Amino acid sequence: LSPSLEWSGEPGDVRSFALVVEDPDAPSGMFCHWLVYDIPPNVHNLAQGLKPGSVGVSGTNDFGRPGYGGPCPPKGSAHRYYFRLYALDINTLGLRPGVGRRKLLQAMNGHILAETQCMGRFQRR
Repeated sequence: LSPSLEWSGEPGDVRSFALVVEDPDAPSGMFCHWLVYDIPPNVHNLAQGLKPGSVGVSGTNDFGRPGYGGPCPPKGSAHRYYFRLYALDINTLGLRPGVGRRKLLQAMNGHILAETQCMGRFQRR
């Protein structure tokens, strides 16, 4: 299940939000766990267990699926999971559902008004 998230304090001229969740400690390099974009500016939380497409548009994570993919590090040291929320100056990014991390970040380039993040750790023993 995706965790619940809540935010406030965005710039007054925000037109939409985008969320990117990634693990920079994955053995293959940066691993994307969740992408949601074109989140309306009046939305300030995402419920636990959010279904893809119920809020905003869902991208494809590195598991090859839309929606949230939970932590799954190999046994050993803890991995960091960054939840980055972007406030954008554009209503929609003009992307189809299911795009990957790279295309989403390219589309957001030049439209980011503000960014916030939180980080959690997960370890499998």
